[in-house]
Amino acid sequence: MIDARQGHGGSKGVGLRLIVMLLLVFGISSFAVAAEGSKRMLKNNMTEVYHVLPEPAATFAEAFTKGVVYGRLRANYFKWYWADSSYDPEGFGLGGSLIYKTAPFYGVSATAGLYTSQNLGLLDDDDASGGKSGKDTFSRYDVLQNGRWGMTVLAQAYLQVHVLKSDFKIGRQIFESFLTKSNDTKMIPNTFEGYALVSKDLPKTQIKAAYFTGQKLRDHTEFHDVITYTDGRGETYSKWNNNDDSAVHKGLSHANLVAAGKDTDNDLVIVGVTNKSIRNLKLDAWYTGVPDLVYSLMGEANYKIALGGGWSITPGFRYMQQFDDGAGAVGGAALTGSLARTSGSAKGYKDAANVDGKLYAGRVVGKKGAGSLLAGYSEVSDDADLIAPWRGFPTGGYTRSMAQYNWEAETKSWMVKVFYDFGKAGFLDGFRAALDYAYMNYDDTKEQLAGHSKTDRGIIHADLWYKFPCLPALEAKVRIGLVNANATRTGSDPSYDEFRVEFNYLF
Repeated sequence: MIDARQGHGGSKGVGLRLIVMLLLVFGISSFAVAAEGSKRMLKNNMTEVYHVLPEPAATFAEAFTKGVVYGRLRANYFKWYWADSSYDPEGFGLGGSLIYKTAPFYGVSATAGLYTSQNLGLLDDDDASGGKSGKDTFSRYDVLQNGRWGMTVLAQAYLQVHVLKSDFKIGRQIFESFLTKSNDTKMIPNTFEGYALVSKDLPKTQIKAAYFTGQKLRDHTEFHDVITYTDGRGETYSKWNNNDDSAVHKGLSHANLVAAGKDTDNDLVIVGVTNKSIRNLKLDAWYTGVPDLVYSLMGEANYKIALGGGWSITPGFRYMQQFDDGAGAVGGAALTGSLARTSGSAKGYKDAANVDGKLYAGRVVGKKGAGSLLAGYSEVSDDADLIAPWRGFPTGGYTRSMAQYNWEAETKSWMVKVFYDFGKAGFLDGFRAALDYAYMNYDDTKEQLAGHSKTDRGIIHADLWYKFPCLPALEAKVRIGLVNANATRTGSDPSYDEFRVEFNYLF
């Protein structure tokens, strides 16, 4: 590993890249003037929350003159150290976004969001071919297809109609649901193209519905199909020109869908209800489906119990069931695609041509003041892997840790996580920290028979946030992931360490 790092620039190269990033971010920020009061804030998962929205316009011209611009300067740096690898790749992105919202005129408004990510020549082909999460700072397809490292994309562009307590959007947009997320932890969010409705007209109830015809993953510059893997052209980089999410079902490839007489231009349908009619009880129900392939239903309940002394505990339970609507016969029960067009029992799966499956998950969250503690468990039935390539995670909030996927059949996981806001507690203004340990127990039989390649592993994951008191619009975030995995059937060691540094400046 030492020789590999030296061949890739060594620790000196890593330090140089990081110094360049820091100088650029702080240099740009020093010329920026923070407006009074923040127009937006970032949640711990980097989701944007708007505090200031345009006031209603009295005339059509005012719809534009009263519009609001939201700016974001952003930088991300990634480094991996693999146990078995000839090199340790890096990722880097410097850029940001400009989002413009018009003022609502008779309830009608529009939003456009332009995003960019540039690497300033600090990466090479090894980073493109071997990069993990850091590939989301560039488009792997664009790099290998035409050598273009930079990404600039109009990821949001929608028309919005507001009536009573309902909002209808048409166009390119962010849509947060059980299995669809912006997952904006890199440079450009995951967005969708189509129609969406969010309604709060019913008391203590929120209804969400969407019909999407396309998706743009974080490392793509164009919208693509919501589920098809590869573009069917046969080039070595074709697999990165459609839905190539880390959790994609590779058996639902362009070639397999065409061979089965299925469409390669699919739609994603979502309906969800959140209800808080009963005091301290939050109920969620979601439908997510790709017609003629697969759909799922999810129900979740969380009940908050006050214990006194400022303490509360919230037990929660999630149940998800996935239903085969044609995907099993095309791609098989395994996300790896190794069971495509296979029937009967194979590679550790009882029914290779069926994607019916279930997820059970439970957790307890304790909170007091600035701190919280979570203990969670999840179990996937020994049937089929769960299909969720839309950046929402079936085990999210229960047992999923950074960059880990644990919804293959017969996977059992548990996690403990602690969070503390030191600023809120009065110890260190602007500083927050989270630490979790997760253990993921995959089905050894499926790994040994090549149903999938994952082995049991323990993960230590830490997040550190810091808002600079002298410049509150500037926030730094450090993420550390240490993965200790069992050796594979071939004797290789999939363990690795991952380090991330991110800066955000909102204006």
